[in-house]
Amino acid sequence: MTSTNATYRRVYVWELPVRAFHWINGIAVALLMATGFAIGNPVHVDMAQEASGQYWFGAVRFVHFTAAWVFLVNFAARIYWGFAGNQYASWKTFIPTSRGTLAEILEVLKVDIFQTRLKGHVHLGHNPLAGAIYFGTFFLFLFQVATGFALYAPMSGSWVAKAFAWVVPLLGGDQNVRQWHHIMLWFYVLFCMVHIYLVFYHDYIEGRGTTSSMVGGWKFERKERREGP
Repeated sequence: MTSTNATYRRVYVWELPVRAFHWINGIAVALLMATGFAIGNPVHVDMAQEASGQYWFGAVRFVHFTAAWVFLVNFAARIYWGFAGNQYASWKTFIPTSRGTLAEILEVLKVDIFQTRLKGHVHLGHNPLAGAIYFGTFFLFLFQVATGFALYAPMSGSWVAKAFAWVVPLLGGDQNVRQWHHIMLWFYVLFCMVHIYLVFYHDYIEGRGTTSSMVGGWKFERKERREGP
């Protein structure tokens, strides 16, 4: 008789800058979504004071703009860490470059959509599908930054905001830019829902500490060893 026992070892996967980016980005995106929805669909708020003393919508815009600056700086820091960080933070993990990677992406899709049994190698960092999706979202991040700061440019004295003024004529005017910027809000809503679900789902089927790893940085690598004659 031959039996198979599994042993685990702890591996430090997510460095502090990656974890910080994740949580700062999550908070900034949540604030941007909430305030962005309010800006795109403003509601009337009755207050027992003169109009000159009512600044609730100005406060909403201030939070939105502040979160946008935090989002931009945080995103720039993550781009840098993609070159300076460990192998799990590297940009190489985000770009599918081989047939084997494509096969792994299809395998993960079957697991995620059809809930088939997980086969093959389980990646400690991002699996190939997650890496490819995150790589795509980085371009969408850039689109939101460009359209957002383009809308902000006329009312800002910052050279950073004014550097994106060219986006408005490129996309056909303020209204088009505003519409595209608002449409992308719903991508973030959908992305966050799917992301949270898949994190818990893969934590359940893999048992590697996926959820807690974004707090402490550690994951568990499983190694099977056979015993018997």
